[in-house]
Amino acid sequence: MSQNLISLSSPLLAGAAGLAGCRADFPVFRHHPGLVFLDSAASTQKPQQIIDAIAEFYAGGYANIHRGAYRLSAQATDQFEAVRERAAQFFKAPAAESIIFTRNATEAVNLVAYSWGLRNLNAGDVVLVSEMEHHANLVPWHLVTGLRGARVEAVRMTPEGRLDLEDYAQKLQLPNLKLVALQHISNALGTIHPAKQLVDMAHRHGKPILLDGAQAAPHMPLNLSELGADFYVLSAHKMLGPSGVGLLIAQPQHLRDMPPFLGGGDMIREVYTDRSTYADLPNRFEAGTPAIAEVVGFGAALAYLEALGMENIHAHESELFQYAQGQLNLIEGVDLYGPESSSEHSERAGVLSFNVRGAHAHDVAGFLDEANICVRAGHHCAQPLMRALDVVSTARASFYVYNTREDVDALARELRDIATFFGENL
Repeated sequence: MSQNLISLSSPLLAGAAGLAGCRADFPVFRHHPGLVFLDSAASTQKPQQIIDAIAEFYAGGYANIHRGAYRLSAQATDQFEAVRERAAQFFKAPAAESIIFTRNATEAVNLVAYSWGLRNLNAGDVVLVSEMEHHANLVPWHLVTGLRGARVEAVRMTPEGRLDLEDYAQKLQLPNLKLVALQHISNALGTIHPAKQLVDMAHRHGKPILLDGAQAAPHMPLNLSELGADFYVLSAHKMLGPSGVGLLIAQPQHLRDMPPFLGGGDMIREVYTDRSTYADLPNRFEAGTPAIAEVVGFGAALAYLEALGMENIHAHESELFQYAQGQLNLIEGVDLYGPESSSEHSERAGVLSFNVRGAHAHDVAGFLDEANICVRAGHHCAQPLMRALDVVSTARASFYVYNTREDVDALARELRDIATFFGENL
């Protein structure tokens, strides 16, 4: 490897003094003093180490991959493929060939929907989702079942904001059920679903299952070989990496049985004017020039997260969420959504959805922005879930490695003032 190319195991990627000091690694907080960033469920901020890894690749060793006979291209290819190997180890995937690079988790779901779905779904068949899903795990199934004359059924949500396991068990017995597609963690409520139980129940009925791990992969250790899901999707930009990179991690046999999703360069074996044959895994699902530098940046993000420790990250967020839930529960006029969580029984990730009585969520977010606090407001690409909650929208605070109790205190302080103002004007 050229000395100009940054090593993914470089000590530069270890973070500053572990989790407690890692906030110093994020330049956004120097550029925006006093910023309270509570929108990591949408996309995370980037540490300097990841920014440097991408810049160094562009400056010191950029070339297209897989197709150049010269040294620079070979080195870039080695770096790109090293990230695939690192991701397989990080997520404990069945094999490196089971890692498919996509643009994001949404594209990964679409890959399965079109490549697996168009081949396996027929008229009258059922894809089972839940009413808690992100639109990215709903709309692709609407499109593909519409093409095939199949339909989408949904598992209900309990009033507390959990997946209704009794309803799930019943719907696994639906005639012509072909696939289960469920979230691992709710992006709107932070509910951590019992993923292993969901997978085992589906497999006992002989049904393949896709899990949307966009909210789980950044926040908790994963062992996908042990979990056993047939398909698992995630996005790099939600776990300190750059935008433009996602992963489909699938059981290799499924991928071998699926036709390519996109056609073009790098996914072919031989091409004639009237026909083509396709490359082996994983190349057959990676048409065209990929986001090379972004994948390298994702590799740096995985190294950074490894240094922090996913167990430490999960514990930090659990403690922060419990503290935030306790603080906001004390504010008159603030309604929280989702299951209660305690140190004895944690079933929530670092996501806290709420509304202020008498105020629209967008107005609440606007007032918080004036105090330099960033939260998300809206339906969070989960309109069926909002209907189940009987609300139009919520405000959402979400936490990550760089957040502290002081951030929670700032949020609570401003929400008290906002709730008082709207309460007086009801």
